[in-house]
Amino acid sequence: MMDERAYWLGFHMVPGVGPARFRLLLQAFGSMSAAWEAPADSLREAGLDRRTVEQIVSARRRLDLERECERLAERGITLLTWDDPQYPRLLRAVDSAPPVLFVQGELTPADEWALAVVGTRYATGYGREVTRRLVTPLAKMGVTIVSGLALGIDGEAHRAALDAGGRTIAVLACGLDQIYPPEHRRLAQEIIEHGALLSEYPLGTLPERRNFPPRNRLISGLARATLVVEAGSQSGALITARFAAEQGRDVFAVPGSILSPRQSGTNWLIQEGAIPVVSHEDIVRCLQLEMLPAKQEAQRVLDISPAESALLACLGEEPMHIDELGRRSGLTIDVVSSTLTIMELKGLVRQMGGMQYVSTVQTPSARPAGPSKPLRERGSL
Repeated sequence: MMDERAYWLGFHMVPGVGPARFRLLLQAFGSMSAAWEAPADSLREAGLDRRTVEQIVSARRRLDLERECERLAERGITLLTWDDPQYPRLLRAVDSAPPVLFVQGELTPADEWALAVVGTRYATGYGREVTRRLVTPLAKMGVTIVSGLALGIDGEAHRAALDAGGRTIAVLACGLDQIYPPEHRRLAQEIIEHGALLSEYPLGTLPERRNFPPRNRLISGLARATLVVEAGSQSGALITARFAAEQGRDVFAVPGSILSPRQSGTNWLIQEGAIPVVSHEDIVRCLQLEMLPAKQEAQRVLDISPAESALLACLGEEPMHIDELGRRSGLTIDVVSSTLTIMELKGLVRQMGGMQYVSTVQTPSARPAGPSKPLRERGSL
């Protein structure tokens, strides 16, 4: 009998079946395996249009799901779905979160504390030096650096994190067997060893231009905030900043010369309400990272599971209802309830009555995602 993930992969490979249709199928059939086996009439009754049903029926004949899973295993690629506790909590909270992720390397609870760092492919010496000065101390503190493996600022951010002995995640706009740009193949291998490569695209997907904007929403979605170091007015980094704002995450920008077109985008972001950054301490203060090493050490000593980590990231000194915990963590109420019971036994949380919980871990809790300073006309970013 095939793993349930195989059927998620099958639907993920059907053109036109995205997050909305995954939710529809889960609601109608209860599982992706049941939906995969459902007759065409049942798929139509569930609310799928004729063209989508035809695509699904065609995919059933065309795809060997067992072989597709073997191909992933041969390359050391893990497939994560919405139902997996290892699926990144911050990304799961995003409305457009992909139902399936491909991961090469390892995601850990430490990645709950992530900062996206992006910028132009045509980085200046100023942009490269600023990237290193900001990323290095943050990576040493335990902040995971997320970027897109591109030339310029992205590559510099990954390299600075690795050189500092930290973790980094690279999000690709292609299949994980199609490293792009090819100049970063060696860097990609190092990232696998000290973090992860991640993509929503199946094996064999080429780095087509249309794939990059969707990729950028994952970069911002994986992080508590997005830092734009250097970007022109047409830079794709501004797309990442726009997604971060729409996702309710902080947007930081480094001021640049008003004479440089390569820094006009970051200056514009600051005019629109992005938080200006002149040192890593600005980010530390805004994201309340002062006690991050202690918090991560507490998680390590207590052997905290991914689900427990996700709930701790939501909890603080103010009581929070179990329903709100489910919404913020992206976990089902059943998982939240059972996990909280275990956490009470470990002394990690305390119930305050009325299904309200607080954290007892004496380190700063995660501040609910949301910009400290709202970006003006955020949708225009």
